[in-house]
Amino acid sequence: MTDRLKIALAQLNPTVGDVAGNLKKVRDARAEAARQGADLVITSELVLSGYPPEDLVLKPAFQRRLHEAVEALRADTADGGPALFVTTPWREGDKLHNAIIALDRGEIVGKRFKVDLPNYGVFDEKRVFAPGPSPGPLVFRGVRIGVPICEDIWTPDVVECISETGGEILLVPNGSPYEVGKFGVRERIAAKRVAESGLPLIYVNQVGGQDELIFDGDSFALGADGALKVRLPAFRESVVTIELRREGAGWAIQPGPIAPAMDDYESIYHAMMLGLRDYVNKSGFPSVVIGLSGGIDSAITAAVAADALGAARVHTIMMPSPYTSRDSLEDAELCAKAIGIRYDIVNIGPAMGAYKQMLGPIFGDRKEDVTEENIQSRARGVLLMAVSNKLGGMVVTTGNKSEMAVGYATLYGDMCGGYNVLKDVYKTTVFELCKWRNNHLPEGALGPKGMVIPERIISKPPSAELRPDQKDEDSLPPYPVLDAILKGLIERDLALEELVKEGFDAATVNRVWRLLEGSEYKRRQAPPGVKISSRNVSRERRYPIVNRFRG
Repeated sequence: MTDRLKIALAQLNPTVGDVAGNLKKVRDARAEAARQGADLVITSELVLSGYPPEDLVLKPAFQRRLHEAVEALRADTADGGPALFVTTPWREGDKLHNAIIALDRGEIVGKRFKVDLPNYGVFDEKRVFAPGPSPGPLVFRGVRIGVPICEDIWTPDVVECISETGGEILLVPNGSPYEVGKFGVRERIAAKRVAESGLPLIYVNQVGGQDELIFDGDSFALGADGALKVRLPAFRESVVTIELRREGAGWAIQPGPIAPAMDDYESIYHAMMLGLRDYVNKSGFPSVVIGLSGGIDSAITAAVAADALGAARVHTIMMPSPYTSRDSLEDAELCAKAIGIRYDIVNIGPAMGAYKQMLGPIFGDRKEDVTEENIQSRARGVLLMAVSNKLGGMVVTTGNKSEMAVGYATLYGDMCGGYNVLKDVYKTTVFELCKWRNNHLPEGALGPKGMVIPERIISKPPSAELRPDQKDEDSLPPYPVLDAILKGLIERDLALEELVKEGFDAATVNRVWRLLEGSEYKRRQAPPGVKISSRNVSRERRYPIVNRFRG
């Protein structure tokens, strides 16, 4: 009877649809696990397809390619090296499953299918997968190993079935997206399953960016007593082998490396960095283009871009109008120099004049209003997209969650671009992230250390500078008030009267709610962006555009 088992946790960054590339990652991880003396390698959820594959997984050609990859890995295991518990979409008969396939000594020695398919928030697995039956454990070299897949441990039933049918260890592959505070939530859920079953649990999570979702890794292992034994680093790939020993009637996980936990601002910054890096690199863009205004949003966006991609791949453009202040011109240049990125100036004054002349016969003697303000923003969008088309870089937009929520942005203007790192970051958090970045160089960052965002950018009142002496608070409540109300409406889903009971002014609450509801049509046309909260304003908040509900 086996009394020692070495299991390698392969915390990998797959790319959706890149079956050949993902297969190579698994093979490389297995080779590293062999060097570490592992008996078995466990990957994160759907590693061969990448997660989430959405409707791509319904294509028969894609399913065939995945089957071929599993066959290739099966043949690999005939070399006497580590076995593989590899995860993949798998067609069994007329049903497609979210599966884990056990490969050992050149054979498929077992299969298990995900039972609890999530269908809320960012998840819609019931759309593409069929649930599997309640699973007993897989038998691996005499050890009965339960393999609940991700959501299967968020309720007790699947683990209870594994425990009642003789399971000895729980190995849990996951595709659990990042949000602030998520590690603690995962660990508490896992600890509940450990307490109920009395079994040690090893949790392997994906790392990397996929569209709006960021996977932070943070894989871990809990002993049968619920104690944390191992934690892998967040936001980067890692292969770590841990040892389990049979002690009496159960198994004990030997203590291993425990990566330090990140605070909220550190984890948010890493999520933005990883999200942008993977979106740009996996999509094949050579660089990014950013409109650098001298304001705080574009400054932190430029810093994240340099940290994610390297300064040489970041091109910023200041596009002043007659309303752009001297301070903004100076601040944008100082910021670009501090980060070490390319900085150009293109004056939009001639474009404004041209539009005024072209539209004069139609507008007549009507007073200037938001129309002319939006023309400025749209002229900037045209310029950025022209540079993108000519030079190949992707435009990164700079609007934050506060602005996107209430529609304080211009369609086909400052919303114009391919990706947005601040899309789920409230304005008040933007200020804190700037301060954090000025005092920290994140691990793996390619940008410079030190103050990269000049203090005046952080301290001056935010302004779009589309008219003389304009301030954001001319159009919006102060950001601390706005953000608190928006968190109540979006993340907490509170009714208006509940926010008023919490002490907010009724007229202000009603105004913010009207802005939020009336801006859905804009958000539907906004670029994707990094998700960092429990509920963003795109993938997780799907409200009808035409909507007459009030109250």
